[in-house]
Amino acid sequence: MHILITGGTGLIGRHLIPRLLLLGHQVSVVTRDVAAAREKLDARVALWSGLAQQQNLDGVDAVINLAGEPIADKRWTEQQKQRLCESRWQITERIASLINASQHPPRVLISGSATGYYGDTGELVLTEEDKGQDEFTHQLCARWEQLALNAQSDRTRVCLLRTGVVLASEGGALGKMKLPFKLGVGGPIGSGKQYLPWIHIDDMINAIIWLLDNDDLHGPFNMVSPYAVRNEQFAATLGHVMHRPAFMRTPASAIKMIMGESAVLVLGGQHVLPKRLEASGFGFRWYDLQEALQDVIAKTSH
Repeated sequence: MHILITGGTGLIGRHLIPRLLLLGHQVSVVTRDVAAAREKLDARVALWSGLAQQQNLDGVDAVINLAGEPIADKRWTEQQKQRLCESRWQITERIASLINASQHPPRVLISGSATGYYGDTGELVLTEEDKGQDEFTHQLCARWEQLALNAQSDRTRVCLLRTGVVLASEGGALGKMKLPFKLGVGGPIGSGKQYLPWIHIDDMINAIIWLLDNDDLHGPFNMVSPYAVRNEQFAATLGHVMHRPAFMRTPASAIKMIMGESAVLVLGGQHVLPKRLEASGFGFRWYDLQEALQDVIAKTSH
């Protein structure tokens, strides 16, 4: 297949592209910085400098839309919120428009979203049927998903990736989480009772390929391990795996002072289950958090 990817130099894209090439697919990546992308990506990957010049997506069999500014890197000023939304909404709207303008449109659009769709939902156990709380992360994701669904037709199916915290050897949320533990000051955040939906990068990539290959699958999919854990359990497990203490609790007040409104990303949580992925027959490799962390941290040290 000829697969077009946005966000190809991000955490998921960097792991996905080698797998797609290994499977014999032709891969093109949309990028704002061709020179930087060329340094990071396999020479076999074709690079597109944006979508403005495209009239349609004829000749593309599948689109995997992973673009979006990192949500936790900066405080949520009104300007930053706008950037977070536009970096997701604008390219998704453009992709849907190009698909609808195609005589022979891509057979599938796999488009990013996040477990933030549900908002901070406390103890509720959530599946894809549940609606989100009306807060910023839900508003961002709900609009993002709706723009992608505009591409859906009898010729193009749309799958939505409601992704949790992706555990990988380099970068992503885990890269930030490890630092306090390395310094010996790691531990739970706030109450520690909030759920943290997680997924190993291998399962994330395998699940995307599963959605790519199964023509009857469409709609939202929770891209999370079947076993969510609470923040305090995650901290204790990470400390154990890193052979570091994990008792230095960070008060919620300190997090709010540092992060402002975006503190909800770490003080809030969702107990999310991957109901639709499992019902489709997808098999997870990484169920156990300790094993998953041991695997990615071992790869970091190599």
